Amino acid sequence: MMKGWLNRIGNTPLVPLDKLFKNDRDIAVYGKMELMNPGGSAKDRPALRMIKSAWESGSLRPGSVVIESSSGNMAISLAAICSYLGMKFISVIDPRTTAQNTAIMKAFGAEVSYVDTPDPETGEFLPARLEQVRRLLNEIPGSFWPNQYGNPHNPHAHAEGTMREIAEALDRVDYVVGGVSTCGTMLGCQTFIKERGLRTKVVAVDAAGSVIFGGEKGPRRFPGLGAGIVPPFGERRFMDIAMNVTDWEMATGCRELAAAESILAGPSSGACIAALRSLMTDIPDGSVCVVILHDRGERYMDTVFNDDWLRKQFGSLPLEGGRGRCSI
Repeated sequence: MMKGWLNRIGNTPLVPLDKLFKNDRDIAVYGKMELMNPGGSAKDRPALRMIKSAWESGSLRPGSVVIESSSGNMAISLAAICSYLGMKFISVIDPRTTAQNTAIMKAFGAEVSYVDTPDPETGEFLPARLEQVRRLLNEIPGSFWPNQYGNPHNPHAHAEGTMREIAEALDRVDYVVGGVSTCGTMLGCQTFIKERGLRTKVVAVDAAGSVIFGGEKGPRRFPGLGAGIVPPFGERRFMDIAMNVTDWEMATGCRELAAAESILAGPSSGACIAALRSLMTDIPDGSVCVVILHDRGERYMDTVFNDDWLRKQFGSLPLEGGRGRCSI
């Protein structure tokens, strides 16, 4: 099974962000370039591991139908992997899924099942999408649900991949900063840290308006970060520091990263940049920090990197008129 470009998932570069985080306190900041996975995001890792496990167990074979609920990156990863392995993929999406992400899924041959009505009890789309997944599983004989929200191969992919690679590349890591949605990435990082007895602190970053860390539910402009209900992986304590970041701060982080480091990344990455910025005064001198850059910014050219859209949403642009910072 592991052939072709599937072998190129993981082992992403770790690059210094010393232009963006220029400082005189000897604090080193690195970006873990998960956006350089073949499918363009950190979701390639759990997508491959979940499919590989099911393939090896006999649950999947060429011609099988894979069904998953996803707002974008997981769906794109699964669409590409299923296409390569000769399987059909159906993505269950809702109105927050961007037209760009939907187009990428379809380019890989995915079918889309659209849910336009939220769950009546919670007012959230995720429970409604999961109910649609269950209906499709009942209607399509032999279909398979990877279940990114509860499959242990999700966090294991990041424990044995993402965090292991970070730890092996650096003499020490004091802080690792990453976004949460299913919470698989940061739970996996914490699992590796705990198993190896490392002193690395996990900084988990969520969207303002998400309830994962117990905040009040509110509107969120960007997919891929946060949730309206607490996912199963989020029910356990895996972070040392939990932070919520506004949509404006996400956009600012993305723009700063592009301006200073010429790295085009999505809002989950921008949220991590913003979170580390706000922590800098509390981080001890000489610390080593790693920020996970989750996905490519090209998927957000009509939002984060669209001046007209930003002005319509916020009234101004990051780095314009004194709002936002960029240390070049």
